[in-house]
Amino acid sequence: MTTSRQIPFARPWITDEDRRAVLAVLEGNILTHGPQCKSFEEEFSQFLGGDAHSVTVSSCMAALHMSYIHFGIGPGDEVIVPALTHSAAAHAVEWVGAKPVFVDCDPRTGNVTPHGIEVALTPRTKAISVVHFAGIPCDMPAIVDLAERRGLKVIEDCAIALGARYDGRHVGLFGDAGCFSFYPVKHMTTGEGGMFVSRHEAVAQAVGRLRAFGVDRTHSERSLPGMYDVPSLGLNYRMSEMQAALGRSQVRRIKDVLAKRAELFARYRRLLGTIKGVRLIDSADPRAASSHYCVSVLLDPPYAAKREDIVRRLNAEGIGTSIYYPQPVPRMTYYRKKYATDPTSFANAARLSDQSVAVPLGMHLEPADVDLIVETLSDILKTIS
Repeated sequence: MTTSRQIPFARPWITDEDRRAVLAVLEGNILTHGPQCKSFEEEFSQFLGGDAHSVTVSSCMAALHMSYIHFGIGPGDEVIVPALTHSAAAHAVEWVGAKPVFVDCDPRTGNVTPHGIEVALTPRTKAISVVHFAGIPCDMPAIVDLAERRGLKVIEDCAIALGARYDGRHVGLFGDAGCFSFYPVKHMTTGEGGMFVSRHEAVAQAVGRLRAFGVDRTHSERSLPGMYDVPSLGLNYRMSEMQAALGRSQVRRIKDVLAKRAELFARYRRLLGTIKGVRLIDSADPRAASSHYCVSVLLDPPYAAKREDIVRRLNAEGIGTSIYYPQPVPRMTYYRKKYATDPTSFANAARLSDQSVAVPLGMHLEPADVDLIVETLSDILKTIS
């Protein structure tokens, strides 16, 4: 079988409305420090609901970094970090001089568990980094309860979890900070860019100053142009007006995006359920509503040992793939050399990393594409023994 259609793993959804929004900014005189970022923050908070206070930033990594800076976490401190995640979650901890303490995941969902976190705590632990794997919400009430009992901060990495909710509450609003990504292949995009979110208004205000050099007054707050003070250290992690305009246009369609992703994911779940030897990474928790970022398929023996061949054959048939994630973070060269952690401590993370393949999901797919992808995967597996 050779598919006549090329189906990329992911593709940004850019419309004429998006283009007009960006061009409108370029036709004006304000490219930063302007009203687009302010409006985007307000509209993003409205989508999240609850008590969300949002701050536009240059990336999710920037939001993570500033979270640890704001809460005073640094040398001598430890932060619980999932072993199965993007390296940014650990990098943000490293950049403030703290130590990431890696924790294994639940083999069904890829998420850290309250028990796994608790057994890794030490007197030096100051925060818990929670990543909602593939957009599947972690058990946030239990994790927050643990953190409050131990006096720990909770930083939620929601980079691929826009739209994910637990008991109806959007992820990012359980802990002390939520960090979102608008990278091109996420649920919505600003090119590069991200959002820092907190349920605490004072925290959001402080991080808003931190992302802009520590300046005490925005342009609109200055009685005289150019007059301001810098009472604290700061960074330049701002979002541009063009990015914010694109984000505003995209967030208006986010409910449609989430609905289609959920529909396609349900189709994958039904079709993959008929194939022996594969399992969809998913949650059975009725309280958890996933953002359905991707379809990650775990391969059982004998397929697991042939993953590279399976991936190459899917790609040859025009089907894009990815891996979430290429290896557990503590196995990556920088962290392996620095901390020399026991690789057997992350058996579940290693299995999901080494034996899974992610297939396309997004607005560029139609139901017939899902049928074709699953059929192609099934045909390939039938030739493997």
